[in-house]
Order: sequence, then structure tokens, then C-alpha cells
Amino acid sequence: MTGKMRALMCAGALVAGLAGCSSSGESSDGTVTVTWGHWGTAETWGPTATKLAQAFEKSHPKIKIKIEFTPNKEYWTKLQTAAASGSAPDVFWMNGPRIGVYASQGALLPLSDQIAKDKLDMSKYPKALVDLYQLDGKQYGIPKDYDTIGLFYNKDLFDKAKVKYPTADWTWDDVRKAAAKLTDAGSGVWGIGAPAWNQTHYYDTMVQAGGYIISDDKKKSGFDDPASIQGLQFWKDFLDKKQSPTQQQMTDTDPSVLFQNGKLAMFYDGSYDAVMYQSSKGLNWDVAPMPKGPKSNASIIHGLANVVYAKTKHPQEAWEFEKFLSSEEGNRIQAESGSVIPAYEGLADVWAKSMPGKNLQIFLDAAKTAVPYPISQNTAVWARKEVDAITKAYTDGNQVEPIAKEFAASMNADLSAEK
Repeated sequence: MTGKMRALMCAGALVAGLAGCSSSGESSDGTVTVTWGHWGTAETWGPTATKLAQAFEKSHPKIKIKIEFTPNKEYWTKLQTAAASGSAPDVFWMNGPRIGVYASQGALLPLSDQIAKDKLDMSKYPKALVDLYQLDGKQYGIPKDYDTIGLFYNKDLFDKAKVKYPTADWTWDDVRKAAAKLTDAGSGVWGIGAPAWNQTHYYDTMVQAGGYIISDDKKKSGFDDPASIQGLQFWKDFLDKKQSPTQQQMTDTDPSVLFQNGKLAMFYDGSYDAVMYQSSKGLNWDVAPMPKGPKSNASIIHGLANVVYAKTKHPQEAWEFEKFLSSEEGNRIQAESGSVIPAYEGLADVWAKSMPGKNLQIFLDAAKTAVPYPISQNTAVWARKEVDAITKAYTDGNQVEPIAKEFAASMNADLSAEK
């Protein structure tokens, strides 16, 4: 989620001070200020965002970019309020599960005419992601990046436990055996983290077991499929065996932080977090391909897009910035920073080489067999319920199968209500 998708694709809101976003944004000398909103932190995305803004301002001296960060967990709630009140940023991040809602509510400016006028070559971006940000034949967003999932591991903890590093041949059984050997309760170290996170965890294993999240026609939930339940159970077993922190422990301290601090030996995570781990002092890490389940080692792929607010007072300036962010130059800045895999054709290799000695190529290879992030017309209606259900299933004393089946019935009802 370039930003973190986590359990609900970063269920959250836009920064305090958004009320000023709908002001004229024009100074006495004719300089226009365009606000750019996105989630993340100043530490993980800040340097890249600053470089992008400065590069754009250099070629557009009459346009200034005001960068607005938001904590992941607050982004969508406040964005919904800001969009409805006319105070959303001029340009902001969007993800697949939300595009249908925001476009259908008239919160996003259609970009098709500008794309055609400026002859923007949309074939430079992955078609699946281009299509993801279309509605009723109109393009509402231009992909900025994509992400896949890998198995991050702490080399020092593996060495201490005398466990061989993960390889491309690893299967689920190898993960199970390693987690058991790597767990050291006396030292406060768990073999693996098993949070109720979808894209980075249970969606992947549901697919790897031969199951699915939602049917191709978007009418049926896959959570009651036996193979899907097998994929969900994969994580519950680690929790039951105390080889992972509990859900409450991972709520109190984000498991990515536990991995940074040497408390998790293995952690499935997205390509977007590699730069965070690279900047973690004392963390001796690398990443391996997803271990193979009963059917495959496929991971979930997703990508973010930048969109333009329909009520922006500076549509042309906002479009110029949108166009820059989508350009080869803008994508190259992203690639060289190591923050995300750029969506622009031919630049993924630049990103993969941004951290010498780290096996980032596995994320590019994963894209070849990856499964698109599951969405429906109004994903948010059932997505929150999904995370609540799986969190409950992964809590001590609860069973996966009945809770998964109960959620599937609820999800089917929500899908049937979509027009």
C-alpha cells in the first residue's frame, strides 16, 4: 500500500488542517499552491515526497506543492469528510478498493480528456492497474506504483538458531519448521508474525491453498471455500503454538516494528516496506520469495494511483502535478529512493537495484504470477467486517472455520446489495 495496505488497505484519514485546502491557494505574485495528500510518515515517504515536489517546482516555478501526510489509520475517515465538505487536497492518493466509491460520489475529477489532450501514453503502466482506476469508461487515476509480497527474515536470528535462510524452494512446511526452531520465549523472540492483515498475509495463503477471496463476477465470497479456510488456518496455527505474538500484542506494537527490533525472525510484508527495514539500524535482513502452499506461491498485487479532487480550485495546476507524478521522471525519483516499485514501464529494475545486497528482484518476479487485489463496486462495505471477523478468528480460543463461514454469508449479502 506504498503506503501500507495492512488489514483494510490503510483504513484512515487526511491531516489536521485540511480545512485550508479549499482556499484559493494563490499568492499576490500569481503563484498557486497545490496541496498533495497521502498517508504514511515523514520518515518513510517524506524524503521521496520532498524530492518529487522540489523537482516539479523547479520546472513549474509558479506552482508550489504543499505536502500533507496522514497517519495510515486515519486517512479514509477524514478524507471522506473533507471530500464531502469541499476541503480535500487538490491531488491525493487513491487505492483500488475505494476508487468506485469516490468516483461514483463525484469526488474525483475525470482525467480522460486531459490524458487525450496531452497524449499521455497509458500503455506505459500495467494494464491491470490502469483498468483498476477506471469507472464507466472514464479514467480517474494514474498508477504511481505497484507492490507484491515477500518473506522478510532476520539473518542474525537465523544464524543464532542455526536455521538455513529461506530459499525459492521453501514451502509452507519449511516455514512451519523454521518458526518452531526460531521461537525463543526466553529471549522474547517469535519465529513469525501472524497479524490479521489481508494483502500481506491471509489473502496470499488463501490463494496459495487454491482458494479465493471473491469470485470473478464479484457476486460470491470465497471465505467459506475449504481451500480458503485452509489458507486462513495457516496463520492461526502459528498463533495457537505461541510462535507468533498475539493479536493484542501486535495491536499494541505493530509487527513491522517488532521485526525491526529483532523480535520477529520472519515476517511476510510488502515491497513498500523494504526501504523502512533498510533504514533500521542494526537490522540484518533480507527477503525471499513467498513459500509455496498446496497450489502455488502466488502473492497479491496492488498499486496506488494519484487522483485529482473534483472541487479543486486549480484543476489545470493540479493536472500538471498529477502528470508529473505519473511521468518517467517522477517514477524514476520513486525508483531511486527505494520507497516503492514504480508503475512506469522499464523502471522496476532501478528500484530493485536501489538497495545493493538485498534480494529485491523477488518482488518483480512475483508480479508475473501475482493475483490482483480483490475488490467489488463497494469494497469498503464488507472489508471492515472482514478484518473484524478474521481478527476474531485469530484470537485465542476461537476457531477459524465457523467464523470464516459466518463472514462469507455476511459478505455475500453485501455483494448482492451492490448495483
